[in-house]
Amino acid sequence: MSREEKQKLGNQVLEMFDHAYGNYMEHAYPADELMPLTCRGRVRGQEPSRGDVDDALGKFSLTLIDSLDTLVVLNKTKEFEDAVRKVLRDVNLDNDVVVSVFETNIRVLGGLLGGHSLAIMLKEKGEYMQWYNDELLQMAKQLGYKLLPAFNTTSGLPYPRINLKFGIRKPEARTGTETDTCTACAGTLILEFAALSRFTGATIFEEYARKALDFLWEKRQRSSNLVGVTINIHTGDWVRKDSGVGAGIDSYYEYLLKAYVLLGDDSFLERFNTHYDAIMRYISQPPLLLDVHIHKPMLNARTWMDALLAFFPGLQVLKGDIRPAIETHEMLYQVIKKHNFLPEAFTTDFRVHWAQHPLRPEFAESTYFLYKATGDPYYLEVGKTLIENLNKYARVPCGFAAMKDVRTGSHEDRMDSFFLAEMFKYLYLLFADKEDIIFDIEDYIFTTEAHLLPLWLSTTNQSISKKNTTSEYTELDDSNFDWTCPNTQILFPNDPLYAQSIREPLKNVVDKSCPRGIIRVEESFRSGAKPPLRARDFMATNPEHLEILKKMGVSLIHLKDGRVQLVQHAIQAASSIDAEDGLRFMQEMIELSSQQQKEQQLPPRAVQIVSHPFFGRVVLTAGPAQFGLDLSKHKETRGFVASSKPYNGCSELTNPEAVMGKIALIQRGQCMFAEKARNIQNAGAIGGIVIDDNEGSSSDTAPLFQMAGDGKDTDDIKIPMLFLFSKEGSIILDAIREYEEVEVLLSDKAKDRAAILKGKMIPSYIINSNPEMENEEQPSSENDSQNQSGEQISSSSQEVDLVDQESSEENSLNSHPELLSLADVDNAASISPSEQTSNPTENHETTNLNGECTDLDNQLQEQSETEEDSNPNVSWGKKVQPIDSILADWNEDIEAFEMMEKDEL
Repeated sequence: MSREEKQKLGNQVLEMFDHAYGNYMEHAYPADELMPLTCRGRVRGQEPSRGDVDDALGKFSLTLIDSLDTLVVLNKTKEFEDAVRKVLRDVNLDNDVVVSVFETNIRVLGGLLGGHSLAIMLKEKGEYMQWYNDELLQMAKQLGYKLLPAFNTTSGLPYPRINLKFGIRKPEARTGTETDTCTACAGTLILEFAALSRFTGATIFEEYARKALDFLWEKRQRSSNLVGVTINIHTGDWVRKDSGVGAGIDSYYEYLLKAYVLLGDDSFLERFNTHYDAIMRYISQPPLLLDVHIHKPMLNARTWMDALLAFFPGLQVLKGDIRPAIETHEMLYQVIKKHNFLPEAFTTDFRVHWAQHPLRPEFAESTYFLYKATGDPYYLEVGKTLIENLNKYARVPCGFAAMKDVRTGSHEDRMDSFFLAEMFKYLYLLFADKEDIIFDIEDYIFTTEAHLLPLWLSTTNQSISKKNTTSEYTELDDSNFDWTCPNTQILFPNDPLYAQSIREPLKNVVDKSCPRGIIRVEESFRSGAKPPLRARDFMATNPEHLEILKKMGVSLIHLKDGRVQLVQHAIQAASSIDAEDGLRFMQEMIELSSQQQKEQQLPPRAVQIVSHPFFGRVVLTAGPAQFGLDLSKHKETRGFVASSKPYNGCSELTNPEAVMGKIALIQRGQCMFAEKARNIQNAGAIGGIVIDDNEGSSSDTAPLFQMAGDGKDTDDIKIPMLFLFSKEGSIILDAIREYEEVEVLLSDKAKDRAAILKGKMIPSYIINSNPEMENEEQPSSENDSQNQSGEQISSSSQEVDLVDQESSEENSLNSHPELLSLADVDNAASISPSEQTSNPTENHETTNLNGECTDLDNQLQEQSETEEDSNPNVSWGKKVQPIDSILADWNEDIEAFEMMEKDEL
């Protein structure tokens, strides 16, 4: 890339910053953040609550403080001087607001310290800030003392939230009852707190931050050397035991290494290297970074990744481990090219998991560090893509708007302060030459919010003992220390194409698009030739298969946990045709792996309506919950349903008498699923069904939904909880409106009608017309079992030929969730009995279980007459199902079975 183009892109970044910053100052200041769609400021309490996201807002002009040192980096010194004056004049830190200790530390305290660092630098240069007399530092010290009460715990881990005016203990504080915090929340304090101590000479800040880090280190899982996501601040018990490098843990690892760089304390480096060794052993599966369980690190905790892990390649550059940094960064870039932005979470096969993108800067951060390390102009092109996407998709007349859904391009009325604090800083530095920056950026270290702290702090007011003698460290190979903080000038002296050679095999990992030559090869396959090896046929123990892989440029690596990893290097293939064969083989293997991962997810559950007039014929596909009673291990839960009030179930129920002993219906939204479960459980409900608030959603078109916990201990939830999409949920709601009392069965799989009706007072025509009831000791005969499940299982066997088949005697709900979709259960789930019509004069023949043909009309008529003769007073509640409705039901049963015989479900 020419210097002119780099300069042009740098100027474009400056213009974009002016657009975002100018609109904030014009339309939002002194509010904390700009709402770019409505062109006004976001003030805490005046807008609808966004939950934890709002904990960053403290009525202290957050975006302005967070942007201070960005102004200097972008060479806007006059604007910086004006901004500092505004902060000193307008910002109040003594507000009665509950804020996040973590967010306030990295954004506000870090912003003030970064502003102070560059203010004194400018003052020394003699042109700007000559009036400055450490005023920002005094504000930072004031804020530091306001945050200190959060550390008043036995463990030394801080409370997650604090009231700026009243602290923790006072009743007016409205906080201090929390028991849990995230690992990053407790472990991302040392840079700002130590800098505050070194700047002011008040050692208490660094002491508190070190104590929190010491406690986290002592509580690591000793066998794996990993830490969990959430920890109890009083006992030190791990609340969430999954571990990764993304949300909840990310900056804990970052601050261990950077604390060593800033403070020169070897203990931090030893801790980081111990953790890093564990990360590369268990979590890193290049190019993926997947969460694992801290006690069983060979077991993946989830099959998706979150966007915050995009910082990790940049940290690996600082560590000096360049190869995995390039691999992971390239994978992330391929995801961005597919979706325009990095989704908040995405699956291992690179589909969207959470579709939001709040303009996060972590990927730009890693891009900058990789360019610094390799000098590869490829990363300038990556930065150019980021600029183009921001302008094309996120830019609005009043700033830049976060993406609500990267798939549709819809916007959210949100522009977080970190967008100005980090994104423009890293993008500008990526394209700037050394002479474009008015100070030496190498004299500073970046905090996790990209605030600049001077490295000379390592020798200033150094009153803290350097070595923590109470900690234990793992014996590590010396190679873990070889390249920490390397001189990038000697990393790649002989191989300028090093980064490109690592990236190349990953180019098609996400896209799965084949080179044009593939079309020719596939045409030859259609003409009779066969591919040399299909993924579904591959066996790692077959020498012939291994030879074919080698010919296709695919190498096989045996991992310590027994799994096999495949990597393709096209340049190692015997020919271009073989390389294309290898590419297709790898793509097939990705699809196969994705399919197997889906099969490992929690299976669907069943909601079966068992009351009149459904009698178990209506079965609805329900999503499971990761908490509460496990229906696969316990017997089903049966009861009448009742709507909770409030319907969202987000507060104490006002109608506990209505849901007592019943299964409560709740609407999705406005609070966590676990909170809903606790509220209905406290009201006496024996189970809960959450109905989707997205009108028209259906299990026919949407993937199975699993309700997750709230990050806290959910062992107190004892009742079963299931999730229904809107279409399925409306069936229950319609049934309540028509029949008032509706009884349902919550189970892991649909129950046969014989078991459901056993012991119930029901009309004899139901009993007599139900062959399942002929022998209660044998609910279904061999033929019946084959009709109900055998056909479905055999029809899908080809799709899952790599998976152990379950017995055909087993109900196939778990392996075939489609069998419980609305269209597949008696064809009656989506229409009410009153809508079912039939011509009773038509003759319909069917085969009974003994293979004999009977005239259905005559049989039903005889049963009805017999019933009337023997018991003229028989009735079913207030409603008696007419004979033509019974006939229609049976007709639909017949049609359903005929359909199953003809079609593969």
